[in-house]
Amino acid sequence: MSATEQSVAPSLSLDEVRAAAERIKGAVVHTPTLHSQTLSKILGAEVWLKFENHQFTAAYKERGALNALLLLSDEQRRRGVIAASAGNHSQGLSYHGTRLGVPVTIVMPRTTPTVKVMQTESVGGNVVLEGETFDEAYAHALKLEQQLGLTFVHPFDDPHVAAGQGTVALEMLADAPEIETIVVPIGGGGLISGMGTVAKAQVPPVEVIGAEARLYPSSYNAWAKADLPSGGDTLAEGIAVKEPGKFTQTVIEKVVDDILLVDERHLEEAVSLLLQIEKTVVEGAGAAGLAAVLAHRQRFAGKKVGLVLCGGNIDTRLLANVLLRDLARSGRLARLQITLQDRPGALFKVMREFDKHNVNILEIYHQRIFTNLPAKGLITDIECEARDREQLEDLVASLEEKGYSVDRVELN
Repeated sequence: MSATEQSVAPSLSLDEVRAAAERIKGAVVHTPTLHSQTLSKILGAEVWLKFENHQFTAAYKERGALNALLLLSDEQRRRGVIAASAGNHSQGLSYHGTRLGVPVTIVMPRTTPTVKVMQTESVGGNVVLEGETFDEAYAHALKLEQQLGLTFVHPFDDPHVAAGQGTVALEMLADAPEIETIVVPIGGGGLISGMGTVAKAQVPPVEVIGAEARLYPSSYNAWAKADLPSGGDTLAEGIAVKEPGKFTQTVIEKVVDDILLVDERHLEEAVSLLLQIEKTVVEGAGAAGLAAVLAHRQRFAGKKVGLVLCGGNIDTRLLANVLLRDLARSGRLARLQITLQDRPGALFKVMREFDKHNVNILEIYHQRIFTNLPAKGLITDIECEARDREQLEDLVASLEEKGYSVDRVELN
């Protein structure tokens, strides 16, 4: 790279983030940063939450998208912008583009759920469905960019976008200057590069920790020079990125102190805790910061920690599954497989034990044919609800004392 090329290489500074904050002021929500007494007690750390799920499109992505739009030339605005995204970036860009009178085209894979297409169209985006994968949609967006003379707005690998995302940290640290560590969801790196730039400019500097889904450790691999496999169905789809940004990676190397990988179980637990304790709906990616603290409690013990709840767009059916699975792990819900003899009154006797222990029966499944038992045997699966794990354990012990074989269907 020549000296001239180096002098114009993309960079990110505190001044650029501050300029972005002035630019987007009044057009995005200054979301609250609140101390959580209950989470602080549970985690053994002082915890503050930044509620970016309170944005109009329920995600921080609006900030970077708007900053990029406001920096377009008049000619670029007239022609319009294009992006490849099936997530929050598509809605943020579409909403603010429409508000500013800038035509917005979003390319999504044909496999994108209809609800996401409808959400993007409802805020003014023109959706083009192309390809079976995101990579194919991305390639088509770049093709349309050239054919139609549009301006491509990358969801994360863009200095203007990253500067807009950094305004999250400006607000958070102004509202809660006590914070000494921030834990930020990381996928492509736009949010953490912006927030990290602000954090490291503080006096003293604020520690910056990335939280990434273990199934998609792309940024961790680049940062730690590792080669962990990437792929699978993660709850944190918003940060399920196979390749981090080239620009963002250069910033991450300067401002990030550590990247922690989180399992699906902790992501589910974090989503459930935020709904139960804070009464707020957060998507898997938005709960990644809390998931990292749950998984690495000793790492944060006694610290003053800021978590950004970066998005709240989660499918309602998926949310219901997450909540029910969390109840199962906590011992409140259970599925018991009980072996019985196929004779009159057998099931009634079992029911009496449930009644005696005040455990509520939700569903009963009888299986006589597809079993490995003798012809006179049967298996009954009973889904039930208990007050807590102890009440359930007492029921199981009572059934086994009376000679029943009881197996529990466990979750990972």
